[in-house]
Amino acid sequence: MTSAKKAGKAAEKATALDQKAESLQEKAESKVDPAGPQRLADLLRVGPGFRLADVDPRSTPGFDGGKTAGAAALAAGTGGLSQLQERLFAGAKDHGRNVLLVVQGMDTAGKGGIMRHVVGAVDPQGVRITSFKAPTSEEREHDFLWRIRNALPRPGLIGVFDRSHYEDVLVVRVHDLVPRAVWQRRYAAINRFEQGVAEKGCVLVKVMLHISRGEQKERLAERLERPDKYWKYNPGDVDERLHWDDYQEAYEVALTRCSTDAAPWHVVPADSKWYARWAVQQLLVDALEDIDPQWPAADFDVEHEKVRLAAT
Repeated sequence: MTSAKKAGKAAEKATALDQKAESLQEKAESKVDPAGPQRLADLLRVGPGFRLADVDPRSTPGFDGGKTAGAAALAAGTGGLSQLQERLFAGAKDHGRNVLLVVQGMDTAGKGGIMRHVVGAVDPQGVRITSFKAPTSEEREHDFLWRIRNALPRPGLIGVFDRSHYEDVLVVRVHDLVPRAVWQRRYAAINRFEQGVAEKGCVLVKVMLHISRGEQKERLAERLERPDKYWKYNPGDVDERLHWDDYQEAYEVALTRCSTDAAPWHVVPADSKWYARWAVQQLLVDALEDIDPQWPAADFDVEHEKVRLAAT
């Protein structure tokens, strides 16, 4: 096959892919609730008078379709998110901006699915994922935000925290790991810290994946029924279920006390995995559109380089 024919077939394939993407986009857009706000971020944001109990984990705010339509919407949104992320990465020297996605939620709420299906759909060189576990002995020698500061993304990157500094007002509070006076002071410390991060050009996207107690039980049961899921099962998850109400209270306090203009919280109903993934994708798109990163201008003479290249 000649080079011209190869190029022609490649162009036809690219056109077909573009048309498929457009079709998916149109199908996805038709399922977005027209009665809702233009931005999902506004719909899911934690504001005055918020009560976690008022959020139905089975609901799908801003989306009136089902699982099939949700999968199509997620696929349709991948291209736009990927391009925004690439522009953010490419233009880092010009704009110096970045994004920090903080993902919290009860065990089995779907954090792993967010990492695979949303974050995993963009160029990995532009992403930094940090999973926070129990503090190491070195980390305990410093204040609770020390390890968080060390994990902040550089300009041009999307940083992702799988759990975060909020564990120090959630797990720590529920299990009385430090005196009450200590964790009480941490809410204000977190707000000051996040304000400083935002002032340096970072857009914070804080997501709480809100799963119901019944759905969590079903997901844990599935892990016990399927050998390919055993590795995901942790007996400690059942122990934590015994503190369900305490965790709901701790989450509500953290959400209401630490949802600020600089770093608002968003509660994403998570009983439907497909919806949670689509919602987080849209929250990231909103954040990147706020930054509006542009492709950097060439720092060389384009026409001159074309002549040089042609001569080779």
